[in-house]
Amino acid sequence: MKKKEFVTQDLLSKIYQRDENGPRKLPPERQLAADYGVSRFTIRQALEKLASIGVVRVVQGSGIWINEQARANPLVYNSITEKRFDQIRYRMVSLHKKLPDSEARQAFGLAEGEYIWQFCRLRFVDGEAVQIEISRMPVSAFPDLTQQVIERSIQQYVLAKGYRISHLLTTYQAVSVSREQAALLGCKKNMPAMRISNRGILEGGRIYEISEIVDINYSCTYVIPFNRDNLAFRQGES
Repeated sequence: MKKKEFVTQDLLSKIYQRDENGPRKLPPERQLAADYGVSRFTIRQALEKLASIGVVRVVQGSGIWINEQARANPLVYNSITEKRFDQIRYRMVSLHKKLPDSEARQAFGLAEGEYIWQFCRLRFVDGEAVQIEISRMPVSAFPDLTQQVIERSIQQYVLAKGYRISHLLTTYQAVSVSREQAALLGCKKNMPAMRISNRGILEGGRIYEISEIVDINYSCTYVIPFNRDNLAFRQGES
């Protein structure tokens, strides 16, 4: 594990280890660098990551404050959601209007003859292509979908249309990169990757997007309370 990742994970662990009456701030950068035996640049990188996922606030001249609200809730962050929008760039590969197959028609609740959008885009992080996304959205709900929208945030677009997003249903599966995917991502064929299937759900239960992502640089961290009932269920206990 890289030093930055170790420091990030260890600080995150310490934040969740502390009791309610513990300190509300982390030690200053200089002390953290000495404690971990790393440069202050490495500490800053770790703190930037913690700040990007909402666990700490770095206030110039005041210190590194722990976000108590974030600490009180389960935390899930990954290599997609931890990045700021100014670190991400999208490039559209294709956009088509087409009739859906039976599964998509059922999922979106469409009538016979209604169309969907299908688009493919590449996601770049810090200038490197790391992800291919193929998405479908109903034309009736989003008639003005364009390349400009696709190369920005789909969620922001949906919210701007007046819809309220409720849930995201996500499934993960380990895969190998195909020849066509490798050509788009500039990597080797059969490279390990993560396939991420998403359904975006609006308040009221309507699905607004179905997407499938292949990511060659995926990582995910969960901080959740221990669930004793779930353990008992898995052990077959009543």
